[in-house]
Amino acid sequence: MAWLDIQGLEAGYGGNRVLHGIGFGVDDGKITSLLGRNGMGKTTTLKCVIGLIAPQAGTIHIAGRPTRGLAAFEIARMGVGWVPEGRQIFPTLTVEENLLATAADRHRAASRYTLQRVYDFFPRLQERRQNMGNQLSGGEQQMLAIGRALMTNPKLLILDEATEGLAPLIRAEIWRVLGELRAAGMSMIVVDKNLGPLMELADHHVVIEKGRVAWQGSTDALRADKAMVEQYLGV
Repeated sequence: MAWLDIQGLEAGYGGNRVLHGIGFGVDDGKITSLLGRNGMGKTTTLKCVIGLIAPQAGTIHIAGRPTRGLAAFEIARMGVGWVPEGRQIFPTLTVEENLLATAADRHRAASRYTLQRVYDFFPRLQERRQNMGNQLSGGEQQMLAIGRALMTNPKLLILDEATEGLAPLIRAEIWRVLGELRAAGMSMIVVDKNLGPLMELADHHVVIEKGRVAWQGSTDALRADKAMVEQYLGV
């Protein structure tokens, strides 16, 4: 079983079913991208993984343990870090307070993510460490959201729209950091619309179309299947 294993996942909002049997896994130290147009079910899938939405059917296992019935904070303690779409940083805390607010090392990581290590990844955060969250640019807030998740020392980092709406230089900096995290062995699920950097970063890709897995495979398979890319990911 993969470190994160999803089988037959069905979920929705009220009486509206959004997911229809989603299934994929993330192996330890590997990166999976979730691809698809807006409104296809990517964020709903992620919210089920982290416990913000209760699945209506199917199973989710983390390190072999079923997550059904667990609260979001309990799933986070299992080693899941969350970088949500929209960042959701604490606007009236400083950069440093945002980072320290979630700091934990429950799994006694061999190489911990500390405040200084986050600053090494993102020097701009160290420069602005006494600024309030609401005084940061969108790119700086995204750096902070990633740093905040790393401060929980997760085994799996989930990023929803990792670089959406950011300036090219900021996007490049975030992709650089994600590449360094990959090299350090961090498992990840990444949602983003920038296919080129995703193909360089991820080991496995899952295309979601109308709440179903329309395709999944390796980066080489994704590069080779131009018809599928055009059908499900083309503008």
